[in-house]
Amino acid sequence: MLDYTREAGEYDQTRGGEPRAHAAAAAIEELLPPGARVVADVGCGTGIVTSRLPAPGRLVVGLDRAAGMLELAAHRLPGRVARADATRLPLRDGSCDAVVTIWILHLVGHDAAAAVIAEAARVLRPGGVLITTVDKNTAGFDGSDIARVLAPLRARHYPPQSDALDRVLALGAGHGLSLAGRTRFTGHGQGRSPRTWQDNLLHHPWIAPIAPAELAPIRHGLAALPDQDTPRAEPVYTLIALQKRR
Repeated sequence: MLDYTREAGEYDQTRGGEPRAHAAAAAIEELLPPGARVVADVGCGTGIVTSRLPAPGRLVVGLDRAAGMLELAAHRLPGRVARADATRLPLRDGSCDAVVTIWILHLVGHDAAAAVIAEAARVLRPGGVLITTVDKNTAGFDGSDIARVLAPLRARHYPPQSDALDRVLALGAGHGLSLAGRTRFTGHGQGRSPRTWQDNLLHHPWIAPIAPAELAPIRHGLAALPDQDTPRAEPVYTLIALQKRR
């Protein structure tokens, strides 16, 4: 996993900045319960999305375990951020109308993702919702020429995803959470070019153990694609709401 404190200073500009944050916040608003009064954004990062969620009568708090991220979030949400682990939230049972986890479950691994969902269920009031991204790392792999080149590598080596939709639904059901809504939003600024993907092959954790001889034809295939520096279509992320049983 990245060192998010080290990444904090450049995080927003390398992750789509204001346009992506606006799209994510608008999608969250679609799924928030009417009249939600207390919203916890778990894994709030720099607060670029969180700062768009406050509304009259609504308290929004941001929680993250990366000190560097929280330092930036504190400027956007003064007095409303805290350092915390998503698997051990400093919140009372049944104290939230919504828990938001955007781009978190895919990062933390299977056991931790299950713990994050359990903890969200604990702090939700009956009727409250967990709003989370699912299938994050499959977004953007929907038929582009880059996706076709990478497909054999992904089929052989890509690990099972901790945020797979079916898995998240099953875990949620075990804690009294059921699907109550779904929407999608565009990851502005996240489209990648063939040349960028060639560089990325050197850095992805799931790719690192693969033998250079197996990577060579993939790199060759990427290098043979047209428009080497033209980003392909931006990924479209799926966001779901799981409601706690009343």
